[in-house]
Amino acid sequence: MEHIVTDMGCNSSIDDREESKSEKAIRSAVLIQKWYRARRARLEISRRYSLSIFQSIEYADEQDQAQLASFFTFMLERYASPDAVDDASSSSSVSHEGDSYLTEYENIEVPDSYCGPRLSFPLTLADANALLHAFKNGQLLHAHYVLKLLCETKRVLKEKPNINLVSVSYSKEITICGDLHGNLDDLFLIFYKNGLPSEKKPYVFNGDFVDRGQNSMEILIILFAFLLIYPNDVHLNRGNHEDYVINLRYGFSNEVFSKYKVHAKVILYVLQDVFSWLPLATIINKKVLILHGGISDTTDLDFLRLLERNKLKSLMRPPKPEREEQGKERAPTARPSTCAANEHVAGRTRRLSSSGFSELSCQNSQSGPTLKEWKQVMDILWSDPRMQNGCVPNKRRGGGCYFGPDTTARLFERYNLKLLIRSHEFKREGYELTHGGKVITIFSASNYYEEGSNKGAYIRLNPDLIPHFVQYQVRECTDKQNYWERVKTIERSALQILQEKIFAHRSTLTEAFEKHDCDNTGNISVTDWAAAMESVLCLELPWRTLLPHLAKTDPDGKVDYMSCFHNMEIAQSTEEVQPALVETLCKYRKELEVIFNIMDEDHSGLISFDEFRKTWRIFSSHLGIDAYDASIDKLAQSIDYNKDDYIDFSEFLEAFHVVHKRDKKQLNEEAELLAGCHESSPSCHESQAAEEPNFHTDNQ
Repeated sequence: MEHIVTDMGCNSSIDDREESKSEKAIRSAVLIQKWYRARRARLEISRRYSLSIFQSIEYADEQDQAQLASFFTFMLERYASPDAVDDASSSSSVSHEGDSYLTEYENIEVPDSYCGPRLSFPLTLADANALLHAFKNGQLLHAHYVLKLLCETKRVLKEKPNINLVSVSYSKEITICGDLHGNLDDLFLIFYKNGLPSEKKPYVFNGDFVDRGQNSMEILIILFAFLLIYPNDVHLNRGNHEDYVINLRYGFSNEVFSKYKVHAKVILYVLQDVFSWLPLATIINKKVLILHGGISDTTDLDFLRLLERNKLKSLMRPPKPEREEQGKERAPTARPSTCAANEHVAGRTRRLSSSGFSELSCQNSQSGPTLKEWKQVMDILWSDPRMQNGCVPNKRRGGGCYFGPDTTARLFERYNLKLLIRSHEFKREGYELTHGGKVITIFSASNYYEEGSNKGAYIRLNPDLIPHFVQYQVRECTDKQNYWERVKTIERSALQILQEKIFAHRSTLTEAFEKHDCDNTGNISVTDWAAAMESVLCLELPWRTLLPHLAKTDPDGKVDYMSCFHNMEIAQSTEEVQPALVETLCKYRKELEVIFNIMDEDHSGLISFDEFRKTWRIFSSHLGIDAYDASIDKLAQSIDYNKDDYIDFSEFLEAFHVVHKRDKKQLNEEAELLAGCHESSPSCHESQAAEEPNFHTDNQ
């Protein structure tokens, strides 16, 4: 009996130990789960504010673009038009039709050494496949064929209505793609997953084919080629980036200059015309409206059907208000405007120039658009939806409107519509439904801000008009990173861009900080610091959340405001040059790159001192900057490294970019965090793969 009791006691002790182990395992699992959830939450916060930084700076750049539009127009008319003369005192217009230049390809010979595609017109599917193969291998299409393709594309587009009416039979779907922005790999991936355009596989590409990415020209060539082969099955809507003034700022013009050198100007000039002939919208089965941006409370589809769309070469050049009265007799009937979304844009573009460029910013020829026509097109290419009712100016972008569910409902009722598909906005998942599912945003450029920042998507619309979303993401190095590493890469990139913008406004920010520092201590409250940042940069960012990444605080919680600039410096030592001049050069590096590309007639990458002085005088006059000739000469001499009185423009750009100084402590902390992530969570990559949607596809 004792033996039995003893055994029972042993069993009881074993059970207690097992129960204790089980409880410990449960507690450990709970702790790990809490740690993991907290970590994921922190990463999600980092991801969200990083994407907010990217988007806020993007919209701020769009506002800057409106302000610089008149200057860029002046430069184009003076230097970049194909018939521009060398005499600096004369100027040429880019507003006339470019028909005389559409046969320019006949004067361009294709050498025997050219190994790329040789197109024959009319194009066939074999030509399109040859283009796809060539571009996958990094080849360029010869300028002769580019210009011939543009000539044929313009001919086909001129026959298209302003609003394409498309009927989808019960035997096939139609595919709708959003912004591509020069990301050729995204287009290849769409074709791989969904199939090439054909009579059985119709497509709508909803604008913003160009800018930002590296292969805008290749995307245009592919889309135009398929348009010529299948003119009834490939539909191209115009986006806000199919605009030659916008292209100057966001990279497409520079891409063409880089790839086509001596023929770049005529290609860009012909593209002005081609872009202006792109249709404004597509309607499927009389129920689904597809346009690039959105609508306003005055959007009138009947009016849009009748206007002469090719008159609007650029929406960055609003017509003069007085032309509205002159144009009323010939304009189609439409409701009077109630949404003043674009009034501030038109007014601002006219006001900005104090140096004589304002006249150049208006499309004021006798054949130009009326203000009403301009507003109607501006709204459909630039507007964004919002959750609140009403229609208000889109001040964040600087053009178009924010339109609410009530605006959508009224338009649907008036035209008996069921669905609005638009693009124009970055979406982390590649698409978004708003206004109760009646408005769909589709965005097809994956990795838009940074690799890993977002998925791309496209829509398959069946005959019942039910959308099916397909997501994807082109990945190169991110497949080798876990989720933590991808988020940190995005965060670092976003913070660097923000810090560069802060550094470019150093003087103005310092003045704003000092207004709150009455005792000259160098420290101000967090509230005052955040208010100063927003008053100067106008980015609508969570400055308190970002403070630890941007500035140092003392033990009392005060912000050392000058520490905002401590981790950055100008690449080139410029101690002898006027500080305000250097800061301005850093701020406007992109614009100066455009200007020099326009002025570099022989494409040598070199500009003379005289050209440098002349360009800077024009630009500084436009911006209202006081820059003395002695300061400009000293600046030019400081970057003339071989003393030959010429400036290597690539060296110039390199000299005036912001360098980020990361101390050893920062680098060690990042290395430790990366090592800790690998050690503490070896299955992090697998877990993330399970949590993300199953639509992910690697680049094929």
